[in-house]
Amino acid sequence: MIGSELDLRLTGSHVVHALTPGFCDAASVYLLERWVLEETAYLAVDPPQIEARRLAVRVGTEAPESWEGVLPVGEVVVFPRETPYARALASGHSQVLDGVDKHTSERLLASAGGDAQRIDDLLGTASFLVVPLQLRGATVGFVACTRGPERDPFLPGEAVAVESLAARASVALDNARRYERERRTALAIRNSLLPDPALAFHGCRIAHGYLPAGQANIIGGDWFDVLPRPGGRVGLVVGDAMGHGPESAVAMIQLRTAVRTLARLDMEPAELMRRLDELAYDTPGASFATCIYAEWDAQAHSCTLVGAGHPPPLLRGPDGPAAPVTLASAGLPLGLGTGNYEATVLTVSEPSLLLLYSDGLVESRHADIDQEIAGLARALDTAAGGPDAFPSLCERLLRAPSAAPGADDRTLLLAELTPATT
Repeated sequence: MIGSELDLRLTGSHVVHALTPGFCDAASVYLLERWVLEETAYLAVDPPQIEARRLAVRVGTEAPESWEGVLPVGEVVVFPRETPYARALASGHSQVLDGVDKHTSERLLASAGGDAQRIDDLLGTASFLVVPLQLRGATVGFVACTRGPERDPFLPGEAVAVESLAARASVALDNARRYERERRTALAIRNSLLPDPALAFHGCRIAHGYLPAGQANIIGGDWFDVLPRPGGRVGLVVGDAMGHGPESAVAMIQLRTAVRTLARLDMEPAELMRRLDELAYDTPGASFATCIYAEWDAQAHSCTLVGAGHPPPLLRGPDGPAAPVTLASAGLPLGLGTGNYEATVLTVSEPSLLLLYSDGLVESRHADIDQEIAGLARALDTAAGGPDAFPSLCERLLRAPSAAPGADDRTLLLAELTPATT
């Protein structure tokens, strides 16, 4: 079971459950705090103290919550040089004692509060074992085990068995740490790419949604953005860098940054797309990216659209039905250096819904893309006609199409366009 989950706390829990209560009466797992936060442990040969985070604890068959007040999971504890924990980490060798060390006893009694009797029972051990967690020549934490007076003390062979368990646990913990760090990084990137929720636009209400292609694919090549333009206009963009994985994510970030920069220059939408094509041509990994850009002017009652090989947006009037917009030119994907993009200008005189989306919502091996776009339009009609609040429409639309789940990232940007009244 150890290593079956890419989760630090679950892996630590698996370790203490493997030891308690069969092998020992209580067990805990600690990781060096700097190892959790950084790539390596950087532990000195004889450190004056160590800082370790309690990852998991189990006393008998009790749930961890029973000891949360005294031994809270996640707490960072400072262990001085003279403790067996520091000695085990510095030497890389297991420590076997006939009781809990004085520092630990004093620390636990000080934090016991109303649980003093339970702590006395825990400290009344006949044997105490500390086994370092070692990984590629570095010590990254330790496992602590205790046995009460009614059990035999730990033997050298038993310490070796725990060392073998610790070796497997170290690899599993490292895998979980790396996965969690990559996940946090991906989520931080994804969250940084979301439009500012504090932004408000006159005559334009925004909702958006994103559904990754798979459980492990937190971020891919899809992007979307909402851009304030001069004169109260609003720029809306959805794009898709070809492929999946970090290379596509890097290309996506570069394209999104380029759109933001170009939008500040206040150029016409078609010219913006031409400039973006030039930048994509010189950007590794950005060739064949697709994009749709819309610019809404509530005062002029106009919506200008420019496509670059991207599925057409959907427009729904106040009474429906939703339908794909016929663009003057679909345009070629970005990065080909053609620079041939043409704007489509729509007059929107009544409140309407505009939906920009990625091809993950409409591409399927089992149906023609035009049929899938028509299905998405029907889903928009159904969702817009229901009682759901505006932001929740995106969640319904993300899961409404019949495309195979997990085939591609799904991204959508929904705008409620309200023309200004004179």
